[in-house]
Amino acid sequence: MRRPPELAQVAALGLIQGAAELLPVSSSAHVAAVPRLLGWDVATWDAARRKELEVALHAGAALALAPELLRLLPDARTLALSLAPPVVVGGLFERAIEERMGGLVPGLLLGAAALALADSRPVRESPGEPGWWLGLAQALALIPGVSRSGATLAAARALGYSRAEASRLSFGVAGPVLVGATALKAWRGRRTADPQVLAVGVAASFAGTRIALGAFGLERGRLWPFALERTALAALVRYGRRS
Repeated sequence: MRRPPELAQVAALGLIQGAAELLPVSSSAHVAAVPRLLGWDVATWDAARRKELEVALHAGAALALAPELLRLLPDARTLALSLAPPVVVGGLFERAIEERMGGLVPGLLLGAAALALADSRPVRESPGEPGWWLGLAQALALIPGVSRSGATLAAARALGYSRAEASRLSFGVAGPVLVGATALKAWRGRRTADPQVLAVGVAASFAGTRIALGAFGLERGRLWPFALERTALAALVRYGRRS
């Protein structure tokens, strides 16, 4: 099968990112896995170019979600407690985590198990304080394949929040981390960025996110289907790699 041009690959990954950003399935894992499984040229890019693509795709999603993320921001205490762990752990150990835990399969399976187990918890009338737990969940999401939205959804459901409230908390606390991490990576790669990749990636991710937002919104229902999808993707990554 003939491979599509690189910019077409970037556009396709932007659409995938946009849809997966709204789901607890790890958008980064999908963006990394699809080129490998299909043998696309993007899979052979060096680390700097992959970071550049990651920045573009996350920036497009962040721009598309900005109005919703601002509306869902939690109270100041919850936001501060949810931000502290990922900021500290990410600032000190992000590169070490990426280098030593770069495989997607463990993170995908860990996230799948967390979603399935947490969603079996009953809803409580007075759930626990979410701040620190959501912060720890976002710190764990630095492990490739775990998913920020998946980790925070699982944490909120485990505390006894309903699926609707867990969805709102998840997006409310994840937004600032998404924006901050994207800005930091953009600053680090500002001198080597390819304008075409940035433009196509941002535009495609923005479009994919808005389309997905209109199709299924922000609130999630049962979480076990996402656990199954993550498990299936882990199996594909593990056993379906092209030579």
